[in-house]
Amino acid sequence: MRIDFKLVFFVLLFSITAFCQTEQLKWQKADISYEKENNFRHRDYSFQFNDAGEVVKKSLAMTYWFFISDVDGDNCPFRPSCSSFLIDAAKETNILQTSLMFFDRFTRDMNVFKRKNHYPRVKDGHYYDPPLNYTLSETKIQYIPASSVVKE
Repeated sequence: MRIDFKLVFFVLLFSITAFCQTEQLKWQKADISYEKENNFRHRDYSFQFNDAGEVVKKSLAMTYWFFISDVDGDNCPFRPSCSSFLIDAAKETNILQTSLMFFDRFTRDMNVFKRKNHYPRVKDGHYYDPPLNYTLSETKIQYIPASSVVKE
């Protein structure tokens, strides 16, 4: 049995060129988005005038959103995010304790080495650190082991 190399070469060449891209498709612009969706960021920019303290707290949070959070992007390793932590802490405590809790959280945000063994995780990989664990009320504090995964 003799193999005709010209015929095999022709079949291979035809099969390669038959399924390649045409020139029109090859050079078109590709519309690919590399942005990651932020489903957690639902911000409420409205004011509720219940008392003057809430207006101050909300304006501090909106200032943080505008000048730090939106410029820096989604780099907070914790959930709830730092701005949500500030608002939730303001609902639970007074403005002085809220400020101290926020600055404590902000400094813990920068400490990369101590995070792994101290905080539980959320499904998306962020560390779970709610403000209720820092309100100094034993009834509200929930101890969650660092090795567990939490539903946010």
